[in-house]
Amino acid sequence: MLTAFTNGTIFTGTQVLTGKTLLLEHGQVLALVNPGEVPAHAAIIDCGGQFIAPGLLDLQIYGGGGYLFSSQPSVAALQAMTRALVKNGTTGFLLTLATNSIDLFKQCISIVQENPHPAVLGMHLEGPYINPVKKGAHIQAYIKRPEMQEVEDLLAAARGVVKMITLAPEMCDPAIIRYLHAQGVVVSAGHSNATFEEASAGFMNGVKAVTHLFNAMSSLHHRDTGLPGATFCNAGVYASIIADNIHVDDSALIIGKKMLGHRLFLITDAVETNREGDYQHVAQEDRFTLPDGTLSGSRLTLLGAVKRCVEHADIPLDEALRMATLYPATLMGLKDRGRIEPGCRADILVFNRQYKAVRVYISGELQ
Repeated sequence: MLTAFTNGTIFTGTQVLTGKTLLLEHGQVLALVNPGEVPAHAAIIDCGGQFIAPGLLDLQIYGGGGYLFSSQPSVAALQAMTRALVKNGTTGFLLTLATNSIDLFKQCISIVQENPHPAVLGMHLEGPYINPVKKGAHIQAYIKRPEMQEVEDLLAAARGVVKMITLAPEMCDPAIIRYLHAQGVVVSAGHSNATFEEASAGFMNGVKAVTHLFNAMSSLHHRDTGLPGATFCNAGVYASIIADNIHVDDSALIIGKKMLGHRLFLITDAVETNREGDYQHVAQEDRFTLPDGTLSGSRLTLLGAVKRCVEHADIPLDEALRMATLYPATLMGLKDRGRIEPGCRADILVFNRQYKAVRVYISGELQ
């Protein structure tokens, strides 16, 4: 069916268009045309002056819809989480697992393998190969240095489902980083106490991203600028950031954006209330904590992070949207997502001026 989205401001990823109509057909973006060029048989969606954007992409999220996936790994949890994320405008995400046992990782991987959904891009393993000095809310007992045989076995079991791994480069044999990179896994540096030199060496060996900039990493000190400084100085490295004014102050968001430009992208790092198992998250008014009060995750939606960028970091709306669409898509090599162009998947978000999702489409189908 041919569908025409009219009367909206369209953010394509490269342009901001008014007075144009977006045409979708067969699950793809067909064209951007003038209103008078819309075929008579098209189904018309009047967007009422609202915003039309690519579906949002979250590369780090742990739970939603009432489930923390690692605590209750099941088909029901995966489906509930996916429904909740899509409802809020996220049409693609990496289901993330914090440091845990390899057996738990494999159990979760198997569920994702056997229950594909177009919004599930794959999995992001945050750990267990991190630095205990910067463990944050991660569990000490599961933290380890990687061994090549274990990493090879894990990727063999994953059969392509694991798309990203966060590790501390100073804790890893460079050969393992090179192996992960060669297997098509995006290696991200995080929960790391790396010096500038150690971080830079990691980038040379294949680390292509940095996990939640400024959080759980070596600090930007004037005698050793650590992982943040190395990230700023390496033009090929992307970094995620949690824009909630809790994980990082708005001023840090502003500085990170000025330093990294298109290399900075948004994640939620969102968890869900959980009172059992290894990771127990307690919902506070504006965040999640461990029972002892340690910050353990955000209550952000990705659209909420976009709003924060616009209203508190002086980032134009089109650029804030790119931070949640085009830039993560570019990092992950997703050529058909994160933009509105002919031939791209028709993953579309319509949202209002209060930053609330009004309509969400995946492959042209209303969700």
